[in-house]
Amino acid sequence: MHCPRRPAMPNTLAQRLHVDYPIFLAPMAGEAAKAPLVAAVSNAGGLGVLGAGYMSPDRLLATIAEIRSLTSRPFGVNLFVMAPGERSSAGVDTMRQALARYHAELGIAPPTLPASLEENYEAQMEAVLSAGVAAFSFTFGVPSAQHIDALKAGGVCVMGTATTVDEAIELERHGVDAVVAQGAEAGGHRGTFLTDDFQGAMIGTMALVPQVADAVRLPVVAAGGIADRRGVRAALALGASAVSVGTAFLSTIESGVSDAYKLTLTGPASRHTGVTRVFSGRPARGVRNRFMDEMRAFEVSAPAYPVANALTRDMRAAASRQGRPEFLSLWAGQSAPLSRNCSVAQLMEELREGLSQSDLPLTREAR
Repeated sequence: MHCPRRPAMPNTLAQRLHVDYPIFLAPMAGEAAKAPLVAAVSNAGGLGVLGAGYMSPDRLLATIAEIRSLTSRPFGVNLFVMAPGERSSAGVDTMRQALARYHAELGIAPPTLPASLEENYEAQMEAVLSAGVAAFSFTFGVPSAQHIDALKAGGVCVMGTATTVDEAIELERHGVDAVVAQGAEAGGHRGTFLTDDFQGAMIGTMALVPQVADAVRLPVVAAGGIADRRGVRAALALGASAVSVGTAFLSTIESGVSDAYKLTLTGPASRHTGVTRVFSGRPARGVRNRFMDEMRAFEVSAPAYPVANALTRDMRAAASRQGRPEFLSLWAGQSAPLSRNCSVAQLMEELREGLSQSDLPLTREAR
């Protein structure tokens, strides 16, 4: 059934970003990081965000140019904040031996550790600064004061990921413009950065968002478990100024993920997600599959990110080509069972139905 398009509601963060609706595409790196999806969300009145953590500076700039060819609306870029330096080789040989049988099953060469484990974060940041995007968000840490100052001087809205109140306060101290409160329900990598105990930072969105809204004097973007009008309405009622939606967009027509990925999200397997380190070396939530279950012994001993991520890269790429979801990192949140096959415009229409005057964020001043 067609729903009439609602007029945009007053919202300071949306106004700052010059978007019609406070509905953001969650940044999803890797297979999902494609220009058509980002542009489609922006064209529908939200804020498309490119998850560029795995992109080289040249590819990042080329993708930004492609997005601009598809939309004249604002969009953002997200990066992983990675400290430079030597990467530990602990656990590499053992994990390579464990991966060998999966490579053999997929008919690809035995696993090797590539010479280059990750993209150069400083070069990625220079590319973002030169591109002049509307928004920049980040996860895994905090950019340098010089980078934050340069972004803000260029008129970029800077948003950082927090999984705890302490992290939100730390982000405010570093001068960000908004805090993305990532609840435990969220798909993909956990953004925890103040502690190595990610389990202690697994706070549900419903509990986290109002605490963060009370703790900082910044707009809060709710992330995790939001996939339809009900989630949007709940997040705004809890004090969020905007919502960040990821998993629900993965099964849309414009999404660039594989058919095997989309079929998993819209099937019964999506009811079973878990947080794992075995694909990348950092805790991330995805649909449980054979690889996660059989590699459970490596949850503690897997090499740290980005080493494990580099080790499993060839396996994941081959699995995507061959339509083998049992070997894919099927990042998805706990709202995955709400996924449906539709266009971005149709999903945005559904999400917009959660916006109403009574659901605007309840700020301190309004209490």
